[in-house]
Amino acid sequence: MKINDVQTKTVPNQNVSLSIGKRIKPTKVLLHVVLIIGAFLMVAPFLWTVSSSLKDMSQIFLIPPKWLPDPVTFQNYPNSLTAMPFDVAYFNSFYITFIVVVLNLLTCSMAAYAFAKIRFRGSNLLFILFLATMMIPKQVTMVPLYIIMDNLGWIDTHLSLIIPSGLFNAFGVFLLRQFIKGIPNELEEAAVIDGANPLRIYWSVILPLIRPALAAFGIFAFMGIWNGFLEPLIYLSSPEKFTVPLLLNTFKGLYFTDWSLMMAGTTISVIPVILVYIFAQRQIIEGIALTGSKS
Repeated sequence: MKINDVQTKTVPNQNVSLSIGKRIKPTKVLLHVVLIIGAFLMVAPFLWTVSSSLKDMSQIFLIPPKWLPDPVTFQNYPNSLTAMPFDVAYFNSFYITFIVVVLNLLTCSMAAYAFAKIRFRGSNLLFILFLATMMIPKQVTMVPLYIIMDNLGWIDTHLSLIIPSGLFNAFGVFLLRQFIKGIPNELEEAAVIDGANPLRIYWSVILPLIRPALAAFGIFAFMGIWNGFLEPLIYLSSPEKFTVPLLLNTFKGLYFTDWSLMMAGTTISVIPVILVYIFAQRQIIEGIALTGSKS
């Protein structure tokens, strides 16, 4: 009886171990190892930035490099905030980003609704040409756009950052169009029967249904405008009009660069982007998924 009991107790354990062995495949283990290494490589520059922001200049370029600062210099953060007018730069970045995001959500959703639901001659060709602008590098349009801004008198003003970025975003139109195409036409037809015109259908029917896509695109637009460096560098010259990325560049001098203060300022500047990602990562993932669905 004892031998039988032992056998009946060991057989289930063997079955469990066999089932676990079947579930754990070497390819999955290798995939997870590669993903972990890739994730570390992606986050390593940010970790080095945070580490360098807590060092003094004598520790920045040590060979071999030291990840953990010794001693820890927290004074870099208040020094970086007082060395440059970060309060003005933060205000400029926030209000420029807010206006551009609102304009993008409005103009891109209207264009996406037109391309997705309103049939007119040449709509598909026009949409293809519209998407083709995504393949044009910014360097190609840099000089013509600067000439236009100069003729309008918008050089060294925030209008040069707000108007072009707020009124044109091919990626946003593509993203929202993919989502709007998945909305049943019956809802639109019911609104037409009730006497709604296209503008009323867009505002009362389409916009409430595409809120997830609007949230995802808004987050993408926020991160792109907040981190923008090239456009402010080209159009702005007055320090009181600088955005945060452009102000950080002023820490870099011709003969000397205070890397500790620059790293501290950089760490502070990415806090809004990190907070947006933490609280809206679901919408970001949905936005990435939407770009390849509902074609």
